[in-house]
Amino acid sequence: MPNLYTRLTNNVGSWLGLGIIGVISGVLVTVMITPLLAVSGIAIKNSLSVFDALPDFIEVGRQAQNNEIYAQKNSDPENGYVKIADVYWQNRVEVSLDQMSQYLKDAAIDGEDRRFYEHKGVDLTGLIRAAIGNVTSGGVTSGASTLTMQLIKNIYVQRAEALPSEEDRAAAYAEATATSTERKLKEIKLAIGLEKRFNKEQILEAYLNISGFGGNTYGVEAAANRYFGVSAQDVTISQAASLLAIVQYPVLRNLAQPENYSANQIRRDDILRSMRDAGHITDAEYQEAVSIPVDANFVNLKDPSSGCIAGEKYSRYFCDYVVKNITNFEALGSTVDERITNWNIGGFKLYTTLDLSLQKFAQKEVWNVPKSSPIVNIGAAYDSVEVGTGRVLTMTQNKIFNDTLEGGGADASAVNFSTDRDYGGSSGFQTGSTYKIMGLLAWLNSGHGLSEVVNASEFKKDQSHFLDTCTDGGGPWGGMWEFKNDAQAPKVVTVLEAVRASINSAFASIGEQLDQCEIRKMAQSLGIHRADGAVLQTNPSAILGTNEIAPLTMATAWAGIANNGKFCESIILDHAEGPDGAVLPGQPVTCSQTIDPEVAQAAIYAMKTVMSGGTGSAGNPGDGIPIFGKTGTTDSSSQTWIVASTSRVASVAWVGNIVGTYPMRSFPNGALYRHQIMSAVMRMANQSYTGAIDWPAPPSRLLQGSGLKIPSVEGLSVEEATTLLVGLGFQVKLGGYEPSDFVPEGDVTGTDPGEGEMGAGGMLVRLYRSSGPNVEIPDVVGMLEADARDTLTNAGISVSVNCSVADDPLDPEIGSVISQAGKKSVTITVLNESCP
Repeated sequence: MPNLYTRLTNNVGSWLGLGIIGVISGVLVTVMITPLLAVSGIAIKNSLSVFDALPDFIEVGRQAQNNEIYAQKNSDPENGYVKIADVYWQNRVEVSLDQMSQYLKDAAIDGEDRRFYEHKGVDLTGLIRAAIGNVTSGGVTSGASTLTMQLIKNIYVQRAEALPSEEDRAAAYAEATATSTERKLKEIKLAIGLEKRFNKEQILEAYLNISGFGGNTYGVEAAANRYFGVSAQDVTISQAASLLAIVQYPVLRNLAQPENYSANQIRRDDILRSMRDAGHITDAEYQEAVSIPVDANFVNLKDPSSGCIAGEKYSRYFCDYVVKNITNFEALGSTVDERITNWNIGGFKLYTTLDLSLQKFAQKEVWNVPKSSPIVNIGAAYDSVEVGTGRVLTMTQNKIFNDTLEGGGADASAVNFSTDRDYGGSSGFQTGSTYKIMGLLAWLNSGHGLSEVVNASEFKKDQSHFLDTCTDGGGPWGGMWEFKNDAQAPKVVTVLEAVRASINSAFASIGEQLDQCEIRKMAQSLGIHRADGAVLQTNPSAILGTNEIAPLTMATAWAGIANNGKFCESIILDHAEGPDGAVLPGQPVTCSQTIDPEVAQAAIYAMKTVMSGGTGSAGNPGDGIPIFGKTGTTDSSSQTWIVASTSRVASVAWVGNIVGTYPMRSFPNGALYRHQIMSAVMRMANQSYTGAIDWPAPPSRLLQGSGLKIPSVEGLSVEEATTLLVGLGFQVKLGGYEPSDFVPEGDVTGTDPGEGEMGAGGMLVRLYRSSGPNVEIPDVVGMLEADARDTLTNAGISVSVNCSVADDPLDPEIGSVISQAGKKSVTITVLNESCP
């Protein structure tokens, strides 16, 4: 009696003749997945309903063209644009079927789907064989995927990889590659629909142009060039088979890494055998091809010929940033899916905001930072944003851009340090003291002033005393927070001085008087967010810069401050041109007044002192253009920053550890690179972006603030002075003693901060007490005991005597004073032969 496989196979021809392939495919898939459904408890009819929920086909579309990316030649758009890259989506150059070697077509069909020209999208014979295997195994262990089904899968994978966020990409990729009933049914359904709409040549061409060949290399043209240095039209038999050997397992069989050679050769030889058995090559050709080992002599690895890696060398990271933003460009379509599809089809010209002249200058300056080092995993970035528009003018870093599978060694990276994780792979870097400005803005916005004084003498604070009304910032807070200053500082300072000298202890006191949530709101109003997508933390130490943020984010925030508190989102696309030549709009300039202009101006007033006599002086271009900024150095100087702005251009320079905590101050020139880059590039920017103006002076209310003048408490008792100061809203602690000719002993002589200084509400005031008149103590050492007593008593000083036994009974100093101690009362020590 014939078995199930034989009976079903014998009827395949008649089923095809009846034109009911869709029905039969559904039945066979049901047989294939029945064991899985039984185990999972899913009803068969529910799984088959997936057919009704899916579209009838996936559009293969017209042959893809390259997209072109342009940058402005310089600061004047009237001077035109220059092309910086030809970009197919990914490293891909799509070609027509007649531009591909016949060997490639034969290798694809013979190796992957030998009944390609016989089936209608689903290979019933293969499907039956897979069904029998699945019945035997009790699960979905074989799927009998045709080239058409693989094309469907690849299209979904491609779309998944083009999604904007890492989370979305991961979820969509997992769905597109899942070993599941639903996915297999979807592929079968869409494969049938695809074959109804497109002929075999169109499907084969699409398959060979979309398949992945390892890393960022897609399509046979890019793969042939990448691995053999030839076009797809010129590959040999062995090269064609070796390329198609990659498609099933591109990670394990690609030719970029020598450890994959053996696995590639095994699969290559299987494909060559299939090509011979199918009659597409002779036995002699087969023998010659398999005799060639897959080794370093066989592979001729070349750099990609398209994409950002092959683009203008000074602009590759910016190019990559543009490509990763295509889902945000409305010029490409009204939906994310439409933008991805149109970009993949290509033919667009993107005219970006990049100022190529300034970019080249900035990149050369940043390349003064070593690209790698044996002692520190060093990174650097410099970005510039136009004030008032948010247009990104420069984007540079110390590495060489390389997104190939094998990388490019220690000097190269695919990670863009300037951007967020979703747009470049970086998780950002702790910003250090640059973030203090968010605390300053919150301070000013709450009515405080720059002339108010704060306590800078404490280096340990109880975090439970810090208010935080945010419910998602990580609080509530508790425990002691210990910190230190980068340099010696006064015990009490004005807020203005705290900004100029970047005094940690002063900003800890500022934070203690604010709602930590308000500090975060100020940061968010300027577009500041964590580079990893997590929530900005509101821990008390956040005011000193513990959140990891991308450099471009900080430059954009400073542009908002420079724009008198009117924040503009960063943009990179000025306009575009469609495949038909139509001019399309770019990203709109989107600005909003997020900070009170007077608050912004007061912050600018304070940050000017940073760039002139403060911690940022070395980064000042020194060309007389008004500039403000803030430096940042994290604990142990593992990250160093400077963010600065004129009224035209805002810029950031970061130099630090990509990973690790090596102190940049211990690295040659490590702490100075940021200043040198900022000074040089901003000087060049000021020459290009002329017309910079100064900002209005802040109003007196933001200089004086809401603080109170410290009153005079001299001559009051400690209790009276304490009552007065606490009643005004100050905290009080006792300081030491000091002599006074006028204040009775024990009463208050003064305060710190001193009388008349502007003190912020809640700040600490220290009371100093009188130790009495400052009496001059006579020196009686060497006098006889009686003479010493008389001298001290006559000076109004009480005397007590200690006795010291002489070592030598004949010592001439016996009976004399050998030491004295004390002020208001003095103890003298007299040398004697013996002591009672």
